[in-house]
Amino acid sequence: MNPRVLIIEDDEELSRLLQLDLQRHRFEVTVCKNGLEGLRTFQESRHDLVVLDVSLPGMDGLTVCERIREISNVPILMMTAHAVSEHNIAEGLNRGADEYMVKPLGKIEFHARIKALLRRARIQDEPAETITRFDDGHLTVDLKTRRVMIGGEEIRLTPTEFKLLATFIRNPGEVLSFQQLLEWVWGAEYTSEHHYPRIYVSHLRRKIEPDIKNPTYIHNEYGIGYRFVGTDQG
Repeated sequence: MNPRVLIIEDDEELSRLLQLDLQRHRFEVTVCKNGLEGLRTFQESRHDLVVLDVSLPGMDGLTVCERIREISNVPILMMTAHAVSEHNIAEGLNRGADEYMVKPLGKIEFHARIKALLRRARIQDEPAETITRFDDGHLTVDLKTRRVMIGGEEIRLTPTEFKLLATFIRNPGEVLSFQQLLEWVWGAEYTSEHHYPRIYVSHLRRKIEPDIKNPTYIHNEYGIGYRFVGTDQG
């Protein structure tokens, strides 16, 4: 089946252009003009990806993102007309976004990011490794089902957050450079986004670490990258 994309954007000209462009690339596209309509549409039907404007009438995009993330792990690409700062990205991650892009969207980059998001979300694309589960009593991760538990309670990670955590678990004790993480987690389309690993690791720590100021699992290797040091007892 062709991937199904939900576009939530109040700029009719932009949404029309995105819809036509995606349909030419064999995506099935649904367009909504405001946040409430978009959220209702998402709840009523299945979608593989959501393209979501930050500034929307009725319900702003960050709130829509948050509501979607409460019920689904679908990849969410946020769009904004303003320059994206690290603060913007962090706020989007807090609400459940996977990615930010600044309008106007370049076609080549837009399609590259969409393909990368869909790739990260596909379980079947993960390598066939001997490590399929991590469990140390506090953090439990099932790499096959993508379920993550903290202290026995399930938490929700975005596709990007899960891919990052899975990459660490599959490479225990190894120092993974910033460039390796960009290539393995985000893809070749992101090799120039040098700030991504730091921002996303910081946010992942907030979800899994018992004490974010003294990380148990993801340790810094200053100037190089990160190392996963959890002890699996599972």
